[in-house]
Amino acid sequence: MSSTITYTVTGMSCGHCENSVSKELSELAGVTEVSADAKAGTVTVSTSDQLDDELVRAAVDEAGYELVGRSA
Repeated sequence: MSSTITYTVTGMSCGHCENSVSKELSELAGVTEVSADAKAGTVTVSTSDQLDDELVRAAVDEAGYELVGRSA
């Protein structure tokens, strides 16, 4: 079951920020695509399986940013 989820992330301000978050999230099992948008403060993650929000939070934290939650 594939799904696409958009998360709100604070602290991103440039392309380097987008790349850092994307790199960390891309390493999670099941992630097939990541698109970070610093201006919007969002990260969209496509997966081939269910994705644990706490794993996403840990990956964003590892990149140096804060996961606020899922975007509406």
